[in-house]
This record gives sequence, structure tokens and C-alpha cells, in this order.
Amino acid sequence: MRQRAARNSFALLVRVVDDLCLTDVHEDVLKILMDFICQLVSRGDLLLARALRKKVVEKCYLKQRSLLNLRILLPSMAVTTHKASLLDFKSESIAEQMTVLDADLFQKIEIPEVLLWAKEQKEELSPNLTTFTEHFNKMSYWARSRILEQEEAKDRERYVVKFIKVMKYLRKLNNFNSYLAILSALDSAPIRRLEWQRNITEGLKEYCALIDSSSSFRAYRQALAETSPPCIPYIGLILQDLTFVHIGNSDMLTEDSVNFSKRWQQFNILDNMRRFKNW
Repeated sequence: MRQRAARNSFALLVRVVDDLCLTDVHEDVLKILMDFICQLVSRGDLLLARALRKKVVEKCYLKQRSLLNLRILLPSMAVTTHKASLLDFKSESIAEQMTVLDADLFQKIEIPEVLLWAKEQKEELSPNLTTFTEHFNKMSYWARSRILEQEEAKDRERYVVKFIKVMKYLRKLNNFNSYLAILSALDSAPIRRLEWQRNITEGLKEYCALIDSSSSFRAYRQALAETSPPCIPYIGLILQDLTFVHIGNSDMLTEDSVNFSKRWQQFNILDNMRRFKNW
């Protein structure tokens, strides 16, 4: 019984190390972990020491790589007389490149960052999450700007149709993040107040149905539940759910009794995100 409890405690420790934010991997934490690994080795628990050391090394490698902040220089492109516009690129290719950018930023988010944001909402505690949400806002602003900067109504319509096609491919790629970034642009007040042909407005209604806020975003939640990895979820709803759970439930039931019901709700919300990150 005692050995089983010890194994469970060790498994929990390994999982905690695996979930550490890179900002938490500093010298004091590493010293404690390495001292514990040395104790395991001295007791002859080599398998346990090896498992924990592997997780520590992985975290150190990830932190070192993040600190390098390598800059990849793009090759210079040949000068052409034609200035390329968004319409010159295939909708599928645009969706794929948007997904590559989103996936890179999404994978950098540490699970504890999301939990901390729901509690304190401090950018310095959730740097990767902040970058990801800022990217969402920039993509939405970019889509809206490309439409509104067109002087002719027919050109604005061409761009709206183009973005609708991009959204179709984003949905096929299970990229709900950029899908909703573009949708929020097309459904914004500056765009909606303009006059559009009926086929465009009807097409937008179909796409807006996915993020209908009635019944607590039931359509989106069902679509996400039926989606298999790889997938990039809409982070805004995850943060909203965690915030509601944090505000509506106390951390402690009594002075010495942890509110495990609250922790279980938080775990279920984050576990869905973890499912897509660990694919």
C-alpha cells in the first residue's frame, strides 16, 4: 500500500515537471529536482531517476531553444512589375500558411499559463498565451483592413468572397482560431453596415452559425468534440470557461478542505486543450 502511494506521488511529480512553464524553470527549481534525482540514484531507484531526469532535460532544452530566439532571414525575392495582392494567392494556400503560424504559436503555450490568465490576467505570467491572442486580433484586423481599404464596392465584395473561401479551407484544416479571427472581421460593425449581395450575406449566416452564442456556444462545442487532432481550438472560449469557473467557485470549501470540484472542472477544460497540444 505504501509503495503504491509512493509510485502515485512520483507519477504526480513527473507530471508537474512536464507541465512547468518555461519561466518556472530556473536554478532553484532545477537544483531541487537534481538533488532528488541524486537521492533516487543513491537508493538504487534508477528507473525512477531516469524518468524524472528525462523530463528535466526536456524542459531545459526547450528553455534553451526559446532563449536563442533564432531569426530566419527570408531570401530576397525577384523584383516584378506586378504588385501581388491577396487575390493572387490560392485560398487553400493562404489557409495553410495561416495554420502554420497558428500551430507554431499554439504549441508554445504552456498549460499553466492558461490557468494563471483566468486567475490574474497578467501578460508577464502568460507570455506565450498573450502572443497567441495578440496574433488572433492582428489577423482579424488584417482581414477587416484588406476589405475596407478597397475603394470600389465590387473590389470589397471580391475580398469578402476570398475570405469566405479561406474560411472554408480553415475549417477543413480544423483551425478554429483563424476561422473565428476572419469571421469576427466579416461580422464586425464596419463590414456589416456596408451593403452586400444576398449570396454573401446568406453565406456568412452559415459560417456564423458555428459560433452562435446561444446555449453556451453549443454548436462550436459539439464541432470541437467531434474533431480529431490535429486541431487548433478557439482559445477565447477556453479562457472564458476557466474564468467563469474561477469566479463562481471558491478555492477552499473550509479552512482545511480543498474544493476538488473546482479543480476537476478546471482539469476538464484544460484537458481538451492538452489533447490537441500533445498530438
